[in-house]
Amino acid sequence: MTLHETACIDSPVSEEKNLFISPLGKNPSSHSKTRRTLLTGDPGATLVERLFNELRHRIDQRLLRPGSRLPSIRQCADRHEISRFTVVEAYERLVAQGYLESRRGSGFYVRERRPLTAAPTDDPAPPALDVVWLVRAMFRDLPPERMPGSGLLPPDWLDSTLLGRGLRSATRGDSTPLLGYGEPQGYAPLRNQLQVKLAEIEIAATPEQMVLTAGVTQALDLIARQFLRPGDAVLVDDPGWFLMFGMFAALGARPIGVPRQSDGPDLAVLEQLLREHRPPLYVTTSVLHNPTGTSLTSAKAFQILRLAEQYDVRLVEDDIYADFCEAPAVRLAALDQLRRVIYVGSFSKTVAANLRVGFIAGERDLARALADRKLLAALTTPELGERVMHHVLAEGHYRKHVERLRGRLAARREPVLSRLEQLGLRVFADPQGGMFAWLDAGRDSHVLAARAYEQRWLLAPGSLFSPGQLPSSWLRFNLASSSHPDLLRFLEQALA
Repeated sequence: MTLHETACIDSPVSEEKNLFISPLGKNPSSHSKTRRTLLTGDPGATLVERLFNELRHRIDQRLLRPGSRLPSIRQCADRHEISRFTVVEAYERLVAQGYLESRRGSGFYVRERRPLTAAPTDDPAPPALDVVWLVRAMFRDLPPERMPGSGLLPPDWLDSTLLGRGLRSATRGDSTPLLGYGEPQGYAPLRNQLQVKLAEIEIAATPEQMVLTAGVTQALDLIARQFLRPGDAVLVDDPGWFLMFGMFAALGARPIGVPRQSDGPDLAVLEQLLREHRPPLYVTTSVLHNPTGTSLTSAKAFQILRLAEQYDVRLVEDDIYADFCEAPAVRLAALDQLRRVIYVGSFSKTVAANLRVGFIAGERDLARALADRKLLAALTTPELGERVMHHVLAEGHYRKHVERLRGRLAARREPVLSRLEQLGLRVFADPQGGMFAWLDAGRDSHVLAARAYEQRWLLAPGSLFSPGQLPSSWLRFNLASSSHPDLLRFLEQALA
């Protein structure tokens, strides 16, 4: 006999004694003392889950009506021959999910549940495609293979076991420190581990020179708030990472694009802009630039540092794709040793975007100032994620993981680019690693992206990667998500 068979409610408020009728009309106290339960359901589920599901089902079916009082914890436990703790846990879950309400001194009552308005399954194509549209579209409920414009690797490329192992290690032992705010500059053992990691690419940074952040996004926001004032110019790569354009503009700054060539920025234009605007910051990517996939040459790196010294500009080096690099690469921070260069990185691309663990490395006084600014903006960053990332790095599994990612991307790169070129797309330059390629469609990529959006494909039009957002024929493709036959057929038809 189940709860379905024994509960009997006909009025909005019923007495507890009417809710459960003992089997064979006997009092529960006269039952066999053998430990058993009258609950049915999934035998693999816990008793808490089975009681919770049973009651939830009856409330959803209106067999337990709003206002009805449930049996007391003792009565329910005796009736089903389960522990009172099990009943408490099930009732509390029902309260937490809005099925019951707890009235002090009276008991638990079925709550009136208002129907939720169903969200539309598909958003209509937006009238205008802008940066906000692309960021919002990246969160659409689409499978990875339908998102060649996405900025993340498909989930099945990443290692959930690596993350789970790090989480278990982080929560093993005394978790008392997690009850507080944590350290303003971030979890010290992770900063110590980052010192070792940066030394591998010849950047000498002590833990005191680092600030942990909620990804590169917060890192750039803190740096921008430290150096930029309303009306200031800030130089950025063009094309470049679209999100920071909107971030800088929201602070009242003026993002100005420096044309990106296959070996780095156009130095003649860079010097002209430095002379004309005297910007406090130039934000650039040296290695595996987003969206072109190209890297800086040594010759240009030295010239950039010379110009930065001459025009007294801080350089912010965004190296979020560092671990995708397949060969030794030139980094401004390694040449400058963090005197004028501020170095930022993150693990959102290689471990998990949801982990939100990034970092800033710079001069010691600057690190302290940025930590203070971080305190004013958000107090501290969650230490749990920082502890997880520390264990991922310290336990030695991360290196093998990124080697596998580099191998998969290398195997995917040439076949995908070859097929896209066969469809009529032109590659800006052969990517030197990473997940992105920058291709010219020979027509307005806005129109192409809007048409793709209608057919549930996410493309990333080139205009969004320029601070001016002028019409563009370029598209950014994520090579890990751009080989589906249906996508290739769509592009073939759209480009015909």
